[in-house]
Amino acid sequence: MPTLRQLEYLVTIIDERSFTRAAEILHVTQSALSHQVKTLERVVGGRLVERLPRGVRATPLGRAMLPHARAALAGSQRAEKAARQAAGLEAGELEVASVYSVTLGVLPPVLRAWRRAHPEVHIRLVEHRHADELEAAMVAGEADVAVGPSPSAWDGPVWMIGEEEFVVVLAPDDEAPQNSGTVALGELADRGWVHYAPGNGLGVLVDKACAAAGFTPRASVRTEQTAAAHLLAAAGLGPALVPANVIPARFSGRVLRPSPPVVRALAVYARKDPDPVTAAFAELVARKACVLPAHVKRQLDGQAAD
Repeated sequence: MPTLRQLEYLVTIIDERSFTRAAEILHVTQSALSHQVKTLERVVGGRLVERLPRGVRATPLGRAMLPHARAALAGSQRAEKAARQAAGLEAGELEVASVYSVTLGVLPPVLRAWRRAHPEVHIRLVEHRHADELEAAMVAGEADVAVGPSPSAWDGPVWMIGEEEFVVVLAPDDEAPQNSGTVALGELADRGWVHYAPGNGLGVLVDKACAAAGFTPRASVRTEQTAAAHLLAAAGLGPALVPANVIPARFSGRVLRPSPPVVRALAVYARKDPDPVTAAFAELVARKACVLPAHVKRQLDGQAAD
């Protein structure tokens, strides 16, 4: 069975593309490094790396093993951190993974409540563009807990937060027709949209919502930043479909509910048998997360009553 030391050697060699540089980083001789790699190759039954004139590259077997090696090393680091925390040797740290929109709209009040309740446990945020990237990061052991769209299949505990509502944002003077505070997406089919850059998971959501309304949105501008979409829409660059929870108070843009409604389920999830700190954070998110802020709900309900 591979040892953690052998896995660390393999990951470092592949990352550095050099036995010499890896040996320097790991503070071992090149001969010792080569010996451990050869031992590991005998265990797995094939070559993991190959030397080239200008460096080292992973073989197909090495590339297949690499993510599992990283996950094993990350798990070992978490185990050491938990033991040190239990022994009172260092302050705690919780690694929280999320998608950009959730960091912007859902997490701030949760993190404020967490800091008040657990000031000794620090949060390190790891943000991703897409829900698939978020799940992959959790599988690879890159975080303790994830907050984002509900995973399609997850072999571990899941705490449901609720349904996140999306709204259409327009310029304040936009004359798009509305009916009781809603706007049919099809009424905006001929517009240039404020869209999201490729790779941003919200771009996929927008495309699906518009496809369900019978059209493909034409982008007038694309943004990498979730926080910019509603501002660009309010500036008159076109309609944007954004999570309601990213709309700030005293926002100048026009905010309407799309028809049909656009929602997605949000959840917190962790690996099997989460430690008490991870479980406490997940339970706090499930209790405190706000998917529809009160100021946005008042604005939407007020338009519905007009």
